[in-house]
Amino acid sequence: MDEQKNYDGSSIQVLEGLEAVRKRPSMYIGSTDARGLHHLVYEVVDNSIDEALAGYAKNIRMTINEDGSVTVVDDGRGIPVSIQPKYQKSALEVVLTILHAGGKFDKNTYKVSGGLHGVGVSVVNALSEWLIAEVRRDGKVYRQTYAYGIPTSGVEAVGEYEGDKTGTTIQFKPDSTIFETTDFKYDILLNRLKELAFLNKGIHIITEDLRLPENTGEDEFGDIAEDDSDVTADIEFESAEEDDEDGESAGSKKKSGRTLGTKEKYHDLYYEGGIIEFVKYLNSGKTVLHDTPIYFERQRDGTDVEISMQYTESYNSNVHSFANNINTTEGGTHMVGFKSALTRVANDYIKKNNLDKDTKDGASLSGEDIREGLTAIISVKLLEPQFEGQTKTKLGNSEIKGIVDSLVTEGLAEYFEENPKVATTILEKALLAKKAREAAKKARELTRRKSALEVSTLPGKLADCSERDASLCELYLVEGNSAGGSAKQGRNRAFQAILPFRGKILNVEKTRMDRALKNAEIASLITALGAGLGDDMDMDKLRYHKVVIMTDADVDGAHIRTLILTFFFRYMPDLINSGYVYIAQPPLYRIKKGKAEYYAYNDKQLRAKLAELGDKGITVSRYKGLGEMNPEQLWSTTMNPETRTLLQVTIEDAIAADEIFSILMGDEVLPRREFIQAHAKEVENLDI
Repeated sequence: MDEQKNYDGSSIQVLEGLEAVRKRPSMYIGSTDARGLHHLVYEVVDNSIDEALAGYAKNIRMTINEDGSVTVVDDGRGIPVSIQPKYQKSALEVVLTILHAGGKFDKNTYKVSGGLHGVGVSVVNALSEWLIAEVRRDGKVYRQTYAYGIPTSGVEAVGEYEGDKTGTTIQFKPDSTIFETTDFKYDILLNRLKELAFLNKGIHIITEDLRLPENTGEDEFGDIAEDDSDVTADIEFESAEEDDEDGESAGSKKKSGRTLGTKEKYHDLYYEGGIIEFVKYLNSGKTVLHDTPIYFERQRDGTDVEISMQYTESYNSNVHSFANNINTTEGGTHMVGFKSALTRVANDYIKKNNLDKDTKDGASLSGEDIREGLTAIISVKLLEPQFEGQTKTKLGNSEIKGIVDSLVTEGLAEYFEENPKVATTILEKALLAKKAREAAKKARELTRRKSALEVSTLPGKLADCSERDASLCELYLVEGNSAGGSAKQGRNRAFQAILPFRGKILNVEKTRMDRALKNAEIASLITALGAGLGDDMDMDKLRYHKVVIMTDADVDGAHIRTLILTFFFRYMPDLINSGYVYIAQPPLYRIKKGKAEYYAYNDKQLRAKLAELGDKGITVSRYKGLGEMNPEQLWSTTMNPETRTLLQVTIEDAIAADEIFSILMGDEVLPRREFIQAHAKEVENLDI
């Protein structure tokens, strides 16, 4: 029987009712901060992706509306509106009001589900001030409205449509009493939907933000077409953190584009090449060792595996894994299978072709060696994914390891035999990485903190704190001896340690670890933290649970901050992932009126304070460096836990983070120039 006919009210199966979502929303969406807010959109889009994976949808559109609501439209079959037998209600209402209700629990309806997060659109409904569902199905347009998850109307036929334009439209506005913020960030949503477009080749996804300047034109999937003009705003007195909805410069059918471009508010995402184009996109700012990415695909027992990989001249690996479109940031069985096969095939080829002249018995590359400079996407789509933990960041299906291992072993061995020049280039780089790793191991041993380490042995002149409970300790990384001196005098010696940097640390984006470890500033930083780095990092040995980067508010300070963050991102990612890295926010201005002193941390605060104080007898001083502050000022404005402002460094999107570090700190000049040109008008405090 035709599956289209099978998909009716009886296809909607109910696992359990919707309870306690509004009382305990974090149990269902992870948090009520910005991350949880954006998760609402992912849940709705995932349903549309499921329709596309089942072969019934080709177009998806996500719009942030002027009122802050979000609309998601697809051209799938449309959620059924017929009566669901168990509840004797419309299937549409069941899907939107009962937790775990949907066609994806029926294997005959959805073979593979990319949105099986355990919550679904019913949770979106429960956490929204209002929601409107519209279904185009069986020649009619049906609509139902909700408020806080409760129906405010029945399922009503409100019109008709011509042709085969079936589909579902969901529009919702998050509940401001539930979420800490209801301000959707377009660039965050764009990055995720771009990811989905790459992972599902041939699916057409349109994104737009109607809060930005108006669009013009028409397209075949609605009435809005891409506006090629750059949109910028006059933000002379605005805070950068209030104006960060960056779009990509060109994300269309014709070119992949980059998310870090101008402030466009419309993007047409379509990637016929799928993850091959994904890899090219990630490497667009790097020098590649072979022009065309390697690609494998295999289907077995209902499981589809796709792998694309390409080597670059960089020294870092960039391997991302996905299961049913979910970014498995902690890896899992598909990642294990990939890594083991990659290392085995590489070593076999080296021995067979005698490429290692320096080792008597031939090379024994580690996985780290062969992954140096590698960019890879591993995407598996399977019937019943098993994820470890509530966050679904690690795939646990044991059978996937063997499938991926077999695919990579066969495919890569064949590729190396057919492309010996490329194979030799890749493996010679890996052999150099092996030598560097062995040298780095020796250097790393020299930087390990011993239990009886004396402060005087540290080249960075660490002024340690007396507290020994790491959870209470803070380490300030301070630019320059002058600021370091003020920080040492102004700090609370009980729990605040100071490590001054003299000059800029090495740019680790352009060098291997062995050379990085010879840099005095990096060596002292590793030693002070005490936890090692890379795969050997032991967070239990970390001596400080707050690592605060405190640099000047000028170009050099920003550069030093970026260098430190690059080092943490590449060699100590667990430090960031654990939430231990912060950026200090020293004031930019001191405002004096008589004997009274005030501080402003940005131009907006300065303007407000000047308006409050009037225009007589006021003196404004701009701080260019931390060293201009005396110890008391530095303590009261920047280091006192009761009055300071710290920005916590997080990695919401590892792929986007990797991209921006590659652009800003890598070898390629053109992408960096384009980035600077695109964001030049956003600069607030230009130091010239």
